[in-house]
Amino acid sequence: MATLEEEHQALLQFLYLAPVGLAQLKMDGEIVMINPLSAQLLMPLSPDGSLNNLFAALETIAPELRHLCASFEEPYGMICDATRLQVNAGIPGRSDPQILSLTLLKLDAARLMAVISDVSVQVKRERQLQQHEAWFNAILHGMTDYALVSLDGKGGIEQWNESIGRVTGHDAAAVLNRPYSIFFPEGATTEDSLQDRLQDADMNGWSLQESYCRRADGTRFWASTLITPLRVRNDAAHIGAIRQDMSDCPSYCLVVRDIDEKREASESRRKALLCDHLTGVANRRAFFDAAELEFERMRRSPRPLSLVLFDADSFKSINDRYGHPVGDTVLRHFAETLQDTFRQIDIVARIGGEEFAVILPSTDMPAALAAAERLRAAIEGACVNIDGLHIRYTVSGGIASVDGDVSGIDELIKRADTALYVAKAEGRNRVRTWGTSQARLLEMVAS
Repeated sequence: MATLEEEHQALLQFLYLAPVGLAQLKMDGEIVMINPLSAQLLMPLSPDGSLNNLFAALETIAPELRHLCASFEEPYGMICDATRLQVNAGIPGRSDPQILSLTLLKLDAARLMAVISDVSVQVKRERQLQQHEAWFNAILHGMTDYALVSLDGKGGIEQWNESIGRVTGHDAAAVLNRPYSIFFPEGATTEDSLQDRLQDADMNGWSLQESYCRRADGTRFWASTLITPLRVRNDAAHIGAIRQDMSDCPSYCLVVRDIDEKREASESRRKALLCDHLTGVANRRAFFDAAELEFERMRRSPRPLSLVLFDADSFKSINDRYGHPVGDTVLRHFAETLQDTFRQIDIVARIGGEEFAVILPSTDMPAALAAAERLRAAIEGACVNIDGLHIRYTVSGGIASVDGDVSGIDELIKRADTALYVAKAEGRNRVRTWGTSQARLLEMVAS
């Protein structure tokens, strides 16, 4: 007995002094034992300030955890390995977002072990390395068939050559003096986003992106597009551009590579890192990454930026009445309708249980309201058929647009959330905007 007690005390000492966060849980997420580092990382996330249940503490940033554990049928093993969780858009006093790494192990039929650590600095370094690796891969691999396109200072196509025709099918008459958006599907770009890539190339030395491109006959193919600057533009917005005395050359070089055979592997990696497992839309990490990038671009080149928060009305009653599998199907329908309604360039993300967000670049409040109303009407008019059940549901939305008082995504979310609260309070199945909702909220509080 003495030996067992000594081993138990040694285990407790290891638990409390370990350089990573450790917690032992029951299968429903109830915390049985937790070390100080875990408590330090999790306490700011707990909605009520207590740490009784890991799933409850992480509900807003990892709503899928309960589902993952409940659906893990093996008697023991790894449920998730180093899954990265975006905590928020940034920590006060620090511009970079905080990212936690979570590993969940099933020890037996009754116990789970959670390993938690802050990997914010590591993720930042990885992104820098990935950018450099992508650059070298674009140069060293798969360059046997590519389109080489010369662009002027505004992204217009200056010259045509056989490589453009070979890869995209466009002839000279179709592309000359046209913006390079001609190579992308409709809705995949805006005028602002085209200029953003040129500015990214100026500041970083290149801009690399994998996405669908469009051939002359309208067919799509998965492509890698690389933009590099060949001479500096003389305006003040491009101080960081690569400076070379090449005044007779075009401003940029665009390389379009057909990598359709790699699309499945590329999509699998992207979904594993950046997509919500249930609905397939962007997860919280991808949402905050995209928001941070859009704010950075907006500060560099002012343009409208809007955010819509959507919430499924009375969703708990659907789960309670029909069960979680039916609720999951409704959420997937919600996500699919969002993707069908908004543009390809808009960022659709699931940020909570039944809460979704859409970032709309280069979009002002009236345009965001029109798009949100289309989504609301589409949901109201739809019927989800599941195993003989016919489920109808509605959604509410709140909209906020960036103005001089909005410094970052946190403030924009607060405004959109206020508008969403008003939409819910006024009866649901409606969309409200921040401007009018602010006054209406004060009236509601006063009454």
